[in-house]
Amino acid sequence: MKILRRLIWVLGGLAVLVAAFVAWVMWPGKRPAPALPPPSASAPREPAQYAPPTYLPSNDPPASPTLRAAPGGSPEDCNAGGASASAAPVNAASLTTLTWTPFGRAETGWEIYAPRVAHEVQTACAPGTPRFAAALARWQGGHGLKATGTFDPETFKVMLVRWHRARPFVKVNGEGICPGAPSVALLSTAKSEESYGGKAIQLRPGALDAYRRMVAEAKADGVVRDPRALTLFSGFRDPAADAARCARDNNCQGVSRTICSAHRTGLAMDLFIAAAPGFGPDSSADPNRLAMTRSDLYRWLVANAGRFGFVNYVFEPWHWEWTGEPMLPGVPIASLPLAGSGRPGDPLLTPPAAPARAAATAPRPPPKGPPPSKAPLRRPAGS
Repeated sequence: MKILRRLIWVLGGLAVLVAAFVAWVMWPGKRPAPALPPPSASAPREPAQYAPPTYLPSNDPPASPTLRAAPGGSPEDCNAGGASASAAPVNAASLTTLTWTPFGRAETGWEIYAPRVAHEVQTACAPGTPRFAAALARWQGGHGLKATGTFDPETFKVMLVRWHRARPFVKVNGEGICPGAPSVALLSTAKSEESYGGKAIQLRPGALDAYRRMVAEAKADGVVRDPRALTLFSGFRDPAADAARCARDNNCQGVSRTICSAHRTGLAMDLFIAAAPGFGPDSSADPNRLAMTRSDLYRWLVANAGRFGFVNYVFEPWHWEWTGEPMLPGVPIASLPLAGSGRPGDPLLTPPAAPARAAATAPRPPPKGPPPSKAPLRRPAGS
């Protein structure tokens, strides 16, 4: 009897252990995740995320081998370039000597665009370093170009297409549409201290708010040293006034100004970056643009403005467009006034008609002169 009782206790204990084990295995939070099937080679894949550096220090002087790295990050070894190291001296030379026409007019060197190129290829090293060449070669290979590590107009052209596509205004223009203009009553006005020279600047409220957040962070990062820096000298521009100015100045043929300006959207703004001696903040002269792109402020904008929703028109370091709101429905570009555009139909291209010639009349007889003198002719002295 005693043996039977012990056997029952043993069997009962085993039953409790088995029940506890089954409950542990079957508990909802403890089930192992089912194994995923291996991905198909033909299945669509998510594109690799682009992770830009948080800060791009100055590339001036361009041959500097080491530059300050992003805060919190480890510095790059700018002398490590591997097989692309031979391209470094080529880039260092072409930086100030390359003869090309990236925007339809002759330029010498590509230093103006170096900060944007360095940001695109994700390096803080200067253009004349092996590390820059290696980063450029990697970018070229990933975009269907020959991975030489050497900067050339073909590489810039591919980059430029990418930069233009990041601007919603350009995308709409490419469809033949000029975006609509907001009602002036719906715009916000910048404070006097936010504008260059106290000009009255208006923007869509969201764009102005984003601008203020960006300026606050730039000041906190110590890149706003000039009291004029990041002040606004242009915002919303009335389309009718723009059309009148195009007709008056005859300078809306494309690079600097067009008949369909991004400023009509209330989302575009021109910022004071810097100015070379003798130039204004919006002069597109190469020495002036170079002074801007050499500044720490511009390089900070290249690296950080995107976090606030801004994109830059690379030909104009001062021109930035906010992408946080959609543009308003527009009209076909072909329906806009063409005066000053240089397009077919531009009245300024048609020479004025020659004035009508007066009807021919019979020649009048010459007036009668005084009667000839009867005095004898005198011989001139000394003849």
